[in-house]
Amino acid sequence: MRQLIRYGMVGAVSNLTIYFVYLLITYFGVEPKAAMTLVYIVGAFIGFIGNRKWTFAHRGASASAALRYALAYLLGYLLNFLILYTFVDRLGYGHQGVQAAAIVIVAGFLFVVLKNFVFREIIADAKK
Repeated sequence: MRQLIRYGMVGAVSNLTIYFVYLLITYFGVEPKAAMTLVYIVGAFIGFIGNRKWTFAHRGASASAALRYALAYLLGYLLNFLILYTFVDRLGYGHQGVQAAAIVIVAGFLFVVLKNFVFREIIADAKK
């Protein structure tokens, strides 16, 4: 539960900031999926440091965790892209609300993947 709370705190600060940047750059004409791509990459870099050190207190090899993290975030990115494509491009919903919902959906997905795949060494160490 402590990890979930910490993940929520890291995510709330970074995702709110990134969402406002997303709104700002789409306001100035950047296409929503391109804007999401840009802010997603920035958020992923910020999130690795915060989640590895603080949320999950990971002490395993950082290089292998970084590779797993990149894979997890690639899957999260594809999920986010698919949500935008489906609900904005195909169904005609406003990108602002769809992206806000996508942030929550992708964050939930990523928490499960980060906890069980990316930063799993801490779980293995606790069982010793």
